[in-house]
Amino acid sequence: MLNIQSKLPGVGTTIFSVMSKLATENNAINLSQGFPDYPCDPLLTDLVSKAMQDGYNQYAPMPGSMFLKETIAQKIENLYQVKYNADTEITVTAGGTQAIFTALTAIINHGDEVIIFEPAYDSYAPTIKLLGGLVKTYELAPPEYSIDWDMVKKLFSAQTRMIIINSPQNPTGSILKKSDLEELIKITEGTDILILSDEVYEHLIFDGQKHESVMRYPELKERSFVVASFGKLLHTTGWKLGYCLAPEKLTTEFRKVHQFNVFSVNSAMQQAIATYLSNPEHYLSLASFFQKKRDYFTSLLKDSRLNLLPCNGSYFQCASYQDISDESDKDFCIRLIKDFGVATIPVSSFYQKGTDYKIIRFCFAKKDETLLAAAQKINLV
Repeated sequence: MLNIQSKLPGVGTTIFSVMSKLATENNAINLSQGFPDYPCDPLLTDLVSKAMQDGYNQYAPMPGSMFLKETIAQKIENLYQVKYNADTEITVTAGGTQAIFTALTAIINHGDEVIIFEPAYDSYAPTIKLLGGLVKTYELAPPEYSIDWDMVKKLFSAQTRMIIINSPQNPTGSILKKSDLEELIKITEGTDILILSDEVYEHLIFDGQKHESVMRYPELKERSFVVASFGKLLHTTGWKLGYCLAPEKLTTEFRKVHQFNVFSVNSAMQQAIATYLSNPEHYLSLASFFQKKRDYFTSLLKDSRLNLLPCNGSYFQCASYQDISDESDKDFCIRLIKDFGVATIPVSSFYQKGTDYKIIRFCFAKKDETLLAAAQKINLV
């Protein structure tokens, strides 16, 4: 018998895999995992094919294609009026999650403390623990999921090394406001605390609101890793391509890990994406595209017994079922799959302590006919 000491003894299969497996077994409509069920732009796949035919089939440079990095730099300058050096401050990654993992690995040492806001994307806490770090949690509560920054400051200690923020947030669809970023400036001023800003849904902001990126604030930009995702941007989650922006000193440490993690990512796709993004409309139209889907989905559920929470960004809609049942959110989600044929995600799974507010999360990045079919089933609950 082999004696193996697990580094993550409390971690099992993610809730996303569990619910998607149940959805398949029960032939349910899958609104659980966050991926589109419609194709990406055919122009984009044509560009990938052309790049392959043009010979982009070997290793890309470790930090990423210069063509793509320069395109990213121009996109950032157009959007936020800030400059990143394409050579020394931008790294192309194998998706947003790899960028998060690499940034944490580059910085977090045994005993370092990292503050996260829950409900949180499920990779944050396990990665910190894997590195020997300590997770300090600030729990957000529905319906607004707002932050009391005075309470966040009380989590600080001499060992606090990093704060992870996520806006628009998965799973809640909440966004950080200008006042939040100003408070973050105040509490980190004069410290060595770094920020990991997960901005993979940066273009999915609704109702005319503005994405308050840390990049807009010099005091935050200088201490931040910013993570972005082409999967969310281009409806291509299976391509696993993203990037990380950071000042040169932080990028140097990031790349030390990146080169031994994945080294480099898909060459042909980098070439295709750089060409595709030369037309800004391909990302500037995303907010309108997804707002229409949000509005359509919520209109379909207006007669359901669910109470829909505010959704200011991302492609997730949260809802309370407390007027329907007192079951745990996981049990309710399982029953929704088995009895009604719709798969969702219980939001308690985004809290380390399993805090259960009777909230479930739907992904509305689906074809209209998928959303209609799912809503018809949900309205029967």
